This record gives sequence, structure tokens and C-alpha cells, in this order.
Amino acid sequence: MDIENAAAHILGRGGWGNKLDFLFSCISLSVGLGNVWRFPYLCYKNGGGTFLFTYTISMILCGIPLFFQEVAIGQFLGSGGMTFVGQLCPILKGVGYASMTIVFLLDVYYCIIIAWTIFYIISIIAYLPDLPWSGCGNWWNTENCFSTLTNISNSSLDNSTRTSPVEEYFERRVLGITNDAGEFTDLQWTLFVCLIIGWLTVYAVIRRGLHQSGKVIWFSALFPYVVLFILLGRAVTLEGASNGLLYYVTPRWDELLSPGPWMEGATQIFFAYSIGCGALPALGSYNKFHHNSYKDAMITCVINTLTSVIAGVVTFSLLGHIALEQGTQVENVVKSGPGLVFLTYPGVVLKLPGAPFWAGTFFFMLLVLGIDSQFCLVESFITGILDNWSQELRPYRTQFTACVSALMFLFGIPMVTKGGMYVFQLMDFYSASGIPLLWVCFFQTVGLSWVFGVDQLCDCIQQMMGIKPGWFWRLTWKYISPAVMIIILISQCLQFQTLTYGDYKYPVWANVIGLCLSLSSMMWIPLYAIYYVIKGPDTLIKNFRLGLKPTVKLRKLTDREKRSSLPVTDSNVGLLIPNSKQCLSEVS
Repeated sequence: MDIENAAAHILGRGGWGNKLDFLFSCISLSVGLGNVWRFPYLCYKNGGGTFLFTYTISMILCGIPLFFQEVAIGQFLGSGGMTFVGQLCPILKGVGYASMTIVFLLDVYYCIIIAWTIFYIISIIAYLPDLPWSGCGNWWNTENCFSTLTNISNSSLDNSTRTSPVEEYFERRVLGITNDAGEFTDLQWTLFVCLIIGWLTVYAVIRRGLHQSGKVIWFSALFPYVVLFILLGRAVTLEGASNGLLYYVTPRWDELLSPGPWMEGATQIFFAYSIGCGALPALGSYNKFHHNSYKDAMITCVINTLTSVIAGVVTFSLLGHIALEQGTQVENVVKSGPGLVFLTYPGVVLKLPGAPFWAGTFFFMLLVLGIDSQFCLVESFITGILDNWSQELRPYRTQFTACVSALMFLFGIPMVTKGGMYVFQLMDFYSASGIPLLWVCFFQTVGLSWVFGVDQLCDCIQQMMGIKPGWFWRLTWKYISPAVMIIILISQCLQFQTLTYGDYKYPVWANVIGLCLSLSSMMWIPLYAIYYVIKGPDTLIKNFRLGLKPTVKLRKLTDREKRSSLPVTDSNVGLLIPNSKQCLSEVS
């Protein structure tokens, strides 16, 4: 056992079996439902090309720099989750509590998508050799249902009132959705069972720790691309696809003057890249000290963005085709909401020979994407809590993981009722994206780039990887990324609009609950700063200044390391583990 893994073993954290495990873990975490499910529906909601423009700007100025920053600092400290910001800027330790709150809420509603997916898989098997959404003759269909397969001669339906069998199946059969956001009493029992299956699957993967699930991660990272490229080949050849693609890439410049596309473009980058939730530092903390995570970060970001773009091409090709069939415009095809992927992709499989096989393959792909992101996110929460209360909780890791999973399952039950979609969108908008995510990312960036300092951060990266970040990284870390986030935050607060689902406007009480969800994470940062200053041993001013001083000793490169011609990844220098001098001396 080498010194890095020995030190990690003594601390009970483990480490990656090989270098590629970390890369595929990052891909599994960041490439998931955020790309195939969330990106297309936000793009459709915010005017296609308009959102694509704001997304690209946010990726360059915020996404890639902050992704690399988080991975690097987690690797340097050997810890992640809720501890890394507090070590570098003690007064901002509340950022860790805030990010863990966001991750907890995200884990609660993220598994609902997995439950929807399992529902579809079970339905496909039950309805063989047909698909339940292939026609309009089912008990859940309405008189407005229109299918080119069954109602092609029906001219009595007005184009504006037509609904597709795919849409009616999702909303009326799967969700059983009502017109009231407060309808929580009628449980969708099939979805409830699917939610149980989803959580049992996630727990089975993470109960011994993510770093011991390398082979699962490899499969979950690679398999979805096989299916995605097959669907891509079919979608772009559909009649009317070009109209959807034109809508996809054409910006509506007037919409760029409103904060909505900018906020959702930026938060989609943070959401898809898993920035600000403690997951990236947690994954990076399992690396050896001299692992070159810069290459891994760049590869992951490129793959993530390309996956989103490809998923968008498939989705908007389908929307163009559906618009042609229904005789309407692309922007009026379906309701803009979190269920967009369930309203478009099932339609394209109907155009393929052997439709049930391709439908099953697609939803299995969606299940893999959902579960691999879910167990990475749950793992980031578990790792964050265990790193902060290591001695008390680490010996009971398995039991603690079971309790957390059970609690998240219980909180998810309201989202499998007939009003569940409204709760789901409320949580998606208010709890794990938008204002709270920007708020946490802003203070995290300030703590790392201003308090700890860009120069020291660059020195840490040079120690680990042998590369010195250039002016682009310094400029984005210290100035551009924080400025972009604060401008979007202020603009969004000044032009706040009530949440909607299709034509339904959420009542005031629902928005109040949503704001409380946002505050449940945001409040940790100012409250902990106040607590730190008041409870410190000295005067308020001295306590404040003390809170701006890192509690981690920086490693200095030795003359032997500077002269060494060995690749940095082959260095024998031990892993820096804060406050663990005794452990390192035992290993030595």
C-alpha cells in the first residue's frame, strides 16, 4: 500500500482503484438527467436559441472554471462535502451546511424521475407487444386525443385542442395530475411502489461507498450514449425536424433583456456540472494527491456540454415533427415543464421498427442516467456529513446511509400523489436551482477566490499537478464568475414572477412555501457567520478577522520535487490531509 492510500485507509475514507474510476465518476455525476431531462425542457421554456446562448456564456465564464476549482480543492484537502469551504474560510463554513441542504432536497425530488422511469419500464412489459401510448383507445384518453395512427381521418378536432396519446399517457395515466396544486390526498400507488424500488436500488449501490462501485460507474457512464446516438439518427430524419432545429438554434434577442433565461442558463450549468453541492470536492477527495485532475475536469465538461446539445437536437427534432403533425408552431406543441422528455422521446420510438424494444432500451438508459447521478449525489451528502462528524458517524456508515435514504424517501411521497407534479416543479425551481444555488455558489467562490486567495489556489494546483493556472482561470475565479452570479441574482429578485405549469399559475401560498425552501439552504451562510463572530473567544472584530484565515497548512514543494524529472503523477509525495499529522506520521 502506497503512502497516499495508506493515509486514506487510516482515515477510513478509501480511494479510487485506478485513475479512470475518478474520470468516469465525474462523467456519471455530471452527465445524467440534467442533460437529457432538464436541459431540453429549460431550453424549450426559454425560447430555444435564447437559452442556448445564455447557457454557452455561463459555461465559459462560470461552469468550466468552477468545476475545475471544486475538483482541485477537494483533491488538495482530501475532504469534500460540507468541510472544504470551512477549512479555507472558517467564517463561511455555513456554505457547507447550505450546500448539504440543497443536496438533500435535490436527492428527495431527483428520485421521483427515477420512479417515473420505472413506471414506464413496467408498463412497456405489461402491454407487450404494443405500447400503451401508441393510440387513443385507452381508459385514460380524452376526446381531444389525436394520433396519426388512429385518428388520421378525424377532422373535427381543432389544432389548438389536440393532445397526443403520449402526452395524455404521461399526465393522465402516470401522474394522474389534477388542476389543483394542493391535491396531496390521492396517492398514485403504482408510482409509490416505483419510488420504493428506486430508493432500494440507490441504497444497494452506495451502502459501501461510491469509491467501491467503479465497474458500475463505467457501465452507467458509457451505455447511455449508445442509445442516445441511435435516437439521434432517427430523430433528425423525421419530417418537420428542421423546423424544430431552427427554433433550437435561433436566439430571440429581445428575451435576453429579461433575467429568466440568464438565471436558468447559469443554474442549468451549475446543476448539470454539479457545482455548489459538494459532490465534486467529495469525488476529488478520493484522488491521490498528484493526480492530474485538470484533464479529467476538461474532458468531463466537454462531454457534459456535448451530451446536452445532442439531447437538445433529439428533443427539438421531435418537437418539429410533432408540430408538423398537429399543424401548429414548435413553441405551442406541448406544455413547457419538467415532463418534456416524457412527452417527446416516447413518440420517436413509435417511428422505429420494433418500437417496444427501443422504448424499453430508452427508458432503461434514462434509468441508468438517473440512478448513477442519484447515487453520486446521495454519496456527496453522506461523505459531507461523515467528514464533518467522522469519529461519531463513520463506524456506522451503513446504518447512517440507510436512515438517510429512508428519510429522503418519506419526503418524496407527496410527489407521487395526484398533485405531485406541482410539488416536484416547486422543489426543482426553489430548492436546488435558481436563487439558492447561485447564492451558495457565489459565497463559495468568494471564499475560495478572495479569502483563501487565487494565488494560493494556483500554488496548490501547481503542487499537485505541476501546472500553473493562467490568466483566464485567475480572472474568472476572482472577478467574472462572482460578478455574473451577483448580477443574475439581483436581476431575478427585482423581476420575480410567480411559478407556472403550462397555463396553471401557482397560488400565493405555494410560492411562499417555495421561498421557504430556498431560505432553508440560504440562511445557513449568514447565520453561521453571525454565530462564528459572536461565539468566538475574542472581540467581534478579532473573531471576524480570524474567520478569514485558513486553518489548513499549505504544502510547499521541496527542492527534490522541483528538480525531479518524473511525471507529477508518479511522485512519492504523500497526500495532504488537514489536521491529521499523527496519521501521516504513523504511515511514514
